[in-house]
Amino acid sequence: MEKTLFSTFQLASLPLKNRFVMAPLTRSRAIGNVPNDLMARYYAQRASAGLIITEGTSPSPNGLGYARIPGLFTQDQVAGWRKITSAVHQDASRIFVQLMHTGRVSHPANLPPGARILAPSANAAPGEMWTDSQGMQPHPVPHAMSEDDIQATIGEYVHAAKLAIEAGFDGVEIHGANGYLIDQFLNSASNHRDDAWGGSVENRVRFAVGVATQMAQAIGGGRVGIRISPYGVFNGMQPDLEMDALYLELIHQLNPLKLAYVHIVDHSSMGAPPVSAELKAAIRRTFNGALILSGGYDLARANADLEHGKGDLVAFGRAFLSNPDLPQKFRSGTPLKPANPETFYTPGEVGYTDY
Repeated sequence: MEKTLFSTFQLASLPLKNRFVMAPLTRSRAIGNVPNDLMARYYAQRASAGLIITEGTSPSPNGLGYARIPGLFTQDQVAGWRKITSAVHQDASRIFVQLMHTGRVSHPANLPPGARILAPSANAAPGEMWTDSQGMQPHPVPHAMSEDDIQATIGEYVHAAKLAIEAGFDGVEIHGANGYLIDQFLNSASNHRDDAWGGSVENRVRFAVGVATQMAQAIGGGRVGIRISPYGVFNGMQPDLEMDALYLELIHQLNPLKLAYVHIVDHSSMGAPPVSAELKAAIRRTFNGALILSGGYDLARANADLEHGKGDLVAFGRAFLSNPDLPQKFRSGTPLKPANPETFYTPGEVGYTDY
């Protein structure tokens, strides 16, 4: 059977109408960290994708590091997300929520009262971040997580996964990429621990595996995916000599959970270091679920990689921002509209629902 972006796919127990995935994209429109009607319109416009993965959504007040990102830990947030899942399902699309705890990539001005900036180790992320009240601010030094902090945070991920099902999501993507909390445990640039959660490859994958294991037990492995970014350098991450071994160990430990998918980030099209073809192929051989490819794809390259079995689904990011009907445009050969970076993270409809 021919495999193209327009062919159907069975993702665990979920039939997908095509192999287009809308990648998770931070848009910063959740005023008060609660999903709203404007966001429902945005996601509904893009429900031509077989699978939508939402913007990064915090499972905890502690993980709301950026201005105006949504959470999934209160009933108000569940109600807001339920509007979005209902709107997407009306067009027979599937939707997973991406759970993203920002960890050390945070600032107190972006957090609610009582929240804490937590990370594997007490070393600050490089650079600055935007705050609505104070403009650009340097990342502060986070609190190194205690054993109690680690167990409580895993519990927050699991609670958020249960709320996701209550809100009507088809599943949950664990954000293990791009220098956020789970990646901070994986990466030796941010994980300087000398206990059971740091040092060796086996110890550094322990937090990610712990989150995935308990989440799969709570909602079923077929409703859980994970996003990873080997060799990524975003938010101060750095590759080390054990990078390939670390990710293959992670996949090996995740396999018994029968997760729905692994989603590989490759930002080399935007100037980041590439993920080697050898590592991608090794993950493909090792993982027993579906593989989502991403990174600067066009129609021809996506179809070629699907046909050659390099992956099962292909994620598109910026193209979906400015082309809500991306599958139809690819099918008809209509030129794509460029996205406007100046409106990626600004409040309101402009550059969001007006394409």
